[in-house]
Amino acid sequence: MSSHVVDDQRQPNNSISSLSSKLTKPWITTTIFIFVFFFFIILVGASLRWMDMFLIGGGRIKVTPIFTRNTNATIPKEKLTTPLNSTLQCSLDQNIATQTCPASNPEKSQPSKDEPETCPDYFRWIHKDLEAWRETGITRETLERASDKAHFRLIIKGGRVYVHQYKKSFQTRDVFTIWGIVQLLRMYPGQVPDLELLFMCHDSPEIWRRDYRPRPGVNVTWPPPPLFHYCGHSGAFDIVFPDWSFWGWPEINIKEWNKQSELISEGIKKVKWEEREPYAYWKGNPGVAMVRRDLMHCHDPMVHLYRQDWSREGRIGYRTSNLEDQCTHRYKIYVEGRAWSVSEKYILACDSMTLLVKPFYFDFFTRSLVPMEHYWPIRPQEKCSDIVFAVHWGNNNTKKARAIGRNGSGYVRKNLKMKYVYDYMLHLLQSYGKLMKMNVEVPQGAKEVCPETMACPINGGRMRQSMDDSLVMSPSVKATCEMPPPFEEDELKKFLEKKESVEKEVEKWTNEYWQEQKKILKH
Repeated sequence: MSSHVVDDQRQPNNSISSLSSKLTKPWITTTIFIFVFFFFIILVGASLRWMDMFLIGGGRIKVTPIFTRNTNATIPKEKLTTPLNSTLQCSLDQNIATQTCPASNPEKSQPSKDEPETCPDYFRWIHKDLEAWRETGITRETLERASDKAHFRLIIKGGRVYVHQYKKSFQTRDVFTIWGIVQLLRMYPGQVPDLELLFMCHDSPEIWRRDYRPRPGVNVTWPPPPLFHYCGHSGAFDIVFPDWSFWGWPEINIKEWNKQSELISEGIKKVKWEEREPYAYWKGNPGVAMVRRDLMHCHDPMVHLYRQDWSREGRIGYRTSNLEDQCTHRYKIYVEGRAWSVSEKYILACDSMTLLVKPFYFDFFTRSLVPMEHYWPIRPQEKCSDIVFAVHWGNNNTKKARAIGRNGSGYVRKNLKMKYVYDYMLHLLQSYGKLMKMNVEVPQGAKEVCPETMACPINGGRMRQSMDDSLVMSPSVKATCEMPPPFEEDELKKFLEKKESVEKEVEKWTNEYWQEQKKILKH
């Protein structure tokens, strides 16, 4: 529905008419006009310091405040460089067609000369994720073989972002993924190379290794096409990228990661660990996967399971689904959905000992987690008995259980700050860009995107709030962390063997416990 500004056509009152009739001398009229004009300019200037977006709706002009800051994604205010457009340059018309991107790009920031810190260990997996294209590079022909699987093509050229949408994703996954990349270019202007990438927003990986193994009588094209995605699998080539929820998941009232992690940190303080419910807790949608439906059959008093009804939550304003209110148990269960689940970071952040049902999929930061240091491993086929034993063990070894919970949440708080999320994105895209053996082109049908074209047409609501909260306000003066070297083959093998050895040790404890319970029951 379109709306218009309505001109005020009321007649002037008698007192104003009589005053006007007395001002017959031109110089007096001119003087008053100039005075009024400059007074109006001063008022508008003062107002615009606090407002940055005019929206027309309901027959009147509304001024919407948007002066919210993403305090953790950038360096504290006193260390900031010259700000970007800290106020979005929004047109008076909400129609997206009228919104345009700024004519010039932000100037490249000058990082501080401090010794750069080393990136968290999970950055090393970038080398592994791009390994398939290390020798051949990425040609136009290679890239295009993934176009039928992608939701959108994203082009970065000359520091500007263009998107060619192929199909709509579920909810706003695509929107907030693109928004996150736009923020990356505000965080590190001039540092993202020209490139083209294809992004798929479904749950499961798409480019499977089995399809690229040499087979008798089958002509296999190598290398596989590069396709960016939220999760990976040991049997897939998908390039793992941070998921959309780091910038918000408005459909289910999940805030952008800075704000949500702060809320969880505050929620942790509400109940001391010793006073938390000494049981395992899980709340989610069991309908999306068999492993979750199977979990719901675990009828044991030590295991508290709750079915999440998102339709009902929406009707009651999400009062019972706030993540920060779910840190009340000593143990929290993580179980995958159709593939990986965005819930993993929220569960780990809760300070409870995470009971991790062994996942088949991984996201960008979880491959460096270590069992019995950051979480307790649970076998998928023995979920119920393993969880019950883990709770029993934890309640009899509270210091150790609490330490595992703290290590897990410490891993998230330390290694998953938004600064590191952006650093990961930058290192990944820089490494990917170096592999391109093709001219970067903006195809017909692609549209330039920027905060103005994405946020300005949205008039309030959770979606706009997530964008406001996650808007990067200034280039970082702190350099990106220093990329760690790739795994040596022997080193990676030892790391994976260590994880497997710990899992087998826990499996042994569990089996011994249940064998002892059977003996007790017989007597």
